[in-house]
Amino acid sequence: MTKKILLRTLIILGNTILLIVLALYCIMWICVNGPSSRAKELFVMSVRETSAVKFLANIYCSTDEINEIEQKKNIDVTDFVDTSLINVDNEDETNIDNNKDNDDIEKTDNNENIIIEEDGITIENVHGSTFKGYMMSVKDPSRVMVGTSSSSYSPNVAGRKISEMIESYGAVAATNAGGFEDPNGIGNGGIPIGIVMSEGELKYGSRNQKYNIIGMNNENVLIVGNMTGQEAIDSGIRDAVSFGPILVINGQATEASQSGGLNPRTAIGQKADGTILLLVIDGRQSSSFGASYEDIADVMLRFGAVNAANLDGGSSSMMFYKGELLNSCASLSGPRNMPTCILVK
Repeated sequence: MTKKILLRTLIILGNTILLIVLALYCIMWICVNGPSSRAKELFVMSVRETSAVKFLANIYCSTDEINEIEQKKNIDVTDFVDTSLINVDNEDETNIDNNKDNDDIEKTDNNENIIIEEDGITIENVHGSTFKGYMMSVKDPSRVMVGTSSSSYSPNVAGRKISEMIESYGAVAATNAGGFEDPNGIGNGGIPIGIVMSEGELKYGSRNQKYNIIGMNNENVLIVGNMTGQEAIDSGIRDAVSFGPILVINGQATEASQSGGLNPRTAIGQKADGTILLLVIDGRQSSSFGASYEDIADVMLRFGAVNAANLDGGSSSMMFYKGELLNSCASLSGPRNMPTCILVK
């Protein structure tokens, strides 16, 4: 009798799992093959932006279709940051039209969204139709730097958790930063992708290779764009990582920002008065599916960003303040090891 009950239970469980898998397959098939090209793009970009389930896009789309969709985020940014638009010592912001007609983004002029306001740091709740997250504003940009997990990177040396890097630098707050090698979503966070500069030193990358630079220069201005390691050094970049796309240049959203799937996100921006904006969006949760590049570009513009760029996201997206993880990490195993972070001293 016990064996029969167990067998029936296993059969019911197996059938339930099979039905769930079939339902998910049908939902994804409808997304890809339905009348909405935007739904197809969101699905492809959402899974292709992950390390573990990239293969799902290949089940429903050809390689040519995937390449065409992904090409939208690979647009080269030819504009250069106009540093004259940033005046760190000026309390009054330059008049840049940052008023976008997007009712999905909630940004009010009152204090109802502010959860922390002290020591030159303000942290606010942000909400959209598919996401929720936090925006940290750091009034003094000289406090913002790139923290590294090691003095020298090696495949045999794992990265460190953000909380550990915060402690080693004596920082107050932090988010994740640049990308890193992460095969099948199980990488050890030891090897960065692109360039790493910290406190004026080239920690990783080549002087001759061109990279997508996201960093601070010696005048505490956020610089985003493409340059070689040597060009970064010569132009006075003190702290930098690589990722992308670039979302906002000189107060205008870039073409590359008009894409992306719905995923957890991290981004950095700067206002005209020098204030640094650090944005972290939750994703892959019932309460927050995630945000597209367009979503976070809109949020950055609403907060007054003159320049802004997307940092590594997904299960790496995390924001810490005074030892506390503020957002909900998308990683099932908890905070991950990584090679870099954005620190607020």
